[in-house]
Amino acid sequence: MEQKTLYDLIILGGGPAGYFAAERAADSGFRVLLLEERSLGGVCLNEGCIPTKSLLYAAKLAALARHGGDYGVFCENVTLDHGKAVERKNIVVQKLVGGVASALKQKKIDAKRARGTVTGRTGAGFAVSADGEAYEGARLLVCTGSEAIVPPIDGIREALESGFAVTSREILEIGSVPQRLAIIGGGAIGLELANYFAIAGAEVAVIEMLPEVGGAIDADIAKTLRADLKKLGIRFLLETKAAGFEAGGVRVTHAGGDELVPADKALLSIGRRPRAAGAGLESIGVHTENGAVATDGHMRTNVPGIWAAGDVNGKLMLAHTAYREAAVAVSDMLGIPDAMRYGAIPQIIYTSPEAAGVGETEKSAAEKGYAFDKAVLPLQYSGRYVAENASGDGFVKLLAEKNTGRLLGVHMIGSYASEIILAAAVMVGSKWPKETLKKIVYPHPTVGEILRAALIDLK
Repeated sequence: MEQKTLYDLIILGGGPAGYFAAERAADSGFRVLLLEERSLGGVCLNEGCIPTKSLLYAAKLAALARHGGDYGVFCENVTLDHGKAVERKNIVVQKLVGGVASALKQKKIDAKRARGTVTGRTGAGFAVSADGEAYEGARLLVCTGSEAIVPPIDGIREALESGFAVTSREILEIGSVPQRLAIIGGGAIGLELANYFAIAGAEVAVIEMLPEVGGAIDADIAKTLRADLKKLGIRFLLETKAAGFEAGGVRVTHAGGDELVPADKALLSIGRRPRAAGAGLESIGVHTENGAVATDGHMRTNVPGIWAAGDVNGKLMLAHTAYREAAVAVSDMLGIPDAMRYGAIPQIIYTSPEAAGVGETEKSAAEKGYAFDKAVLPLQYSGRYVAENASGDGFVKLLAEKNTGRLLGVHMIGSYASEIILAAAVMVGSKWPKETLKKIVYPHPTVGEILRAALIDLK
């Protein structure tokens, strides 16, 4: 293979971490090569964050229309056309992917649709091959992302081959709503898709091995969210294991014995794992832990000149984490002091109602030995929330360290939680004491001013 021009930086993967790092590096004068084997935007833009939000918005509009009488708006025979919702979702994805491609081109970044594999070291850096071409980079940033975990359930291979079992990638492309949908896994992805398909007309059952849904979110938030989703007709089977696939459903086991959960489709949604294998990193001695590329607070790997950002390092698999990690990695390449902090990264479940949290939960704070005060207020304290919610059980929970008064965590469920959590993240990350935070002028009427009310309620 003919050796190509030396790049200042070669990036493996064009998801949020990859394309954001490419833009930052190019802005700093680097000659950048970005290699992405699928579509620019990665999982987030093509099969995760963005497409699911498009579908969930359609579901939200349908639900509001069906209950419009509570607000004096009457609609009859409201239906959600799944085909149209998917068509709109595809338009959104294509527009945003095109936007990424345009930005990369404008910044003169060489972006190629090919899988990059590290083949060794060179005198100037690292050798990478892609589609029979050879490239050389002085630096390397690994952003190969993650992939859906396929659990070792009896009959899983046959279920996937037949199309009865699908991952989050395939479920977003199905042409019609299944009459009965079993979702294996009650984390953010599982709950969001349960929300959409229940409103779209499916009978949905969520199978979760843990005692509660929502993963690591606040326990009270999770309990309230599950209760609200149950009102859509979603069935939850907690502390239940998916044991096998059978004709007509998913065989599960729980304290009450075995049961067949009827289903026409089964969604595998138990989480994701780093996708580092196959990138050739072992050829140059890059250290991995449990399949993830090991990195320090500057996103450096154990090999000088190689960084890793995004899901592939297994730290916190969220697109907004990937953006920040990418920025830290590029800053480190440029010699600019910067470091990654994971203590104030928001986590959101975009269901209706939305659930969001940042910082410590009561459980994690107790495990870390914090002494803390707590304030819990219903969102009914917000005039706007009352105006826009004929009924609703939303609330906010604040945790503050006793001796310093700084916020340790903020958790909420209700309308606009996904937007309000940004302000909460600033509060937690800044480590300002509650007395300082109370002096912020909160716009009225907003749901967000519930933060002020909760701060005042903190003793």
